[in-house]
Amino acid sequence: MKAMSKRERLEATIAGQPVDRLAVALWRHWPVDDQTAISLARATLDLQSTFDFDFVKVSPSSNNCVADWGVQSRWVGNEEGTREWLGQAISSPEDWPTLRVLDPYQGMMGEMLHALELVGSGLEAGTPFIHTIFDPLTQATFLAGNRLLADLRQHPQELKAGLEAITESTVRFIEAARATGLSGIFLALQYATYDLLNEAEYQEFGMPYDRRILEATHGMWLNLLHLHGNNIMFDLAATLPVQAINWHDRETPPTLHEAQSRFPRAVVGGLHRIETMLRGTPERIDAEVADAVEQTGGKRLIIGTGCVTFTNSPWGNWLAARAAVNR
Repeated sequence: MKAMSKRERLEATIAGQPVDRLAVALWRHWPVDDQTAISLARATLDLQSTFDFDFVKVSPSSNNCVADWGVQSRWVGNEEGTREWLGQAISSPEDWPTLRVLDPYQGMMGEMLHALELVGSGLEAGTPFIHTIFDPLTQATFLAGNRLLADLRQHPQELKAGLEAITESTVRFIEAARATGLSGIFLALQYATYDLLNEAEYQEFGMPYDRRILEATHGMWLNLLHLHGNNIMFDLAATLPVQAINWHDRETPPTLHEAQSRFPRAVVGGLHRIETMLRGTPERIDAEVADAVEQTGGKRLIIGTGCVTFTNSPWGNWLAARAAVNR
């Protein structure tokens, strides 16, 4: 088979058609660098120029979507690259309806929009790129901290007013980002898990807003859903209109094999982000890729980690993951 372009390879993978080789993509956070457009774009482009992944996931910091509501944060050395929150913008149920809809061209959101412009213009022609979008419930957690679940159950109408503002702000950002050449979004769900909600709660407070965000991507062709955490609501989340799905497949059910019978498009995973990418060896990476191929028959599979790759994962393991798909 002749060599495919990145888009051809990904579209064939999503459709379950033959490919010239497995698709692969890894991503990481960029602490400190992720606070400005220029430094985030430079880090993102440098990573892609080193490894030539099949798509680029732009990874803004968690504060990118809520800083303009006044939430402050700092990086204190977390190996995942995530930030520590310095207080919350929501301190009572009455604060939720006061959230204003944000202008995507201003503040931190505008900074991230500029980062996407720089990434889109700096990538090799034909390289797909997607942007991380945190679902509204997750953004609400960044705003309210531990009180979110209490408000969800005791003050649902106030919370829903806040979720409306969050969702509309996110939709406006996606609409503005279209001009950058964005191929899709990486929609990160942190509440589609039985550890936090039951299915009725997620269907009321999560799914309607997540669907609206995905509807805003109409015409984009590479939307990747990420289910964060353990005990995930896989079957419920898998009804969302996305081309690929990613979860901690080496840490929590379902396996890649089980998932492919329950989701008709591409699955992204196969590599344990801690035991393999962080603490393992190239030999272990080869073994896990081989196991992922065995589970899936090499079809509808994009090699990746179940969640973000740690910032201190050895470069040799990144190289091994990229090289493994050529074999």
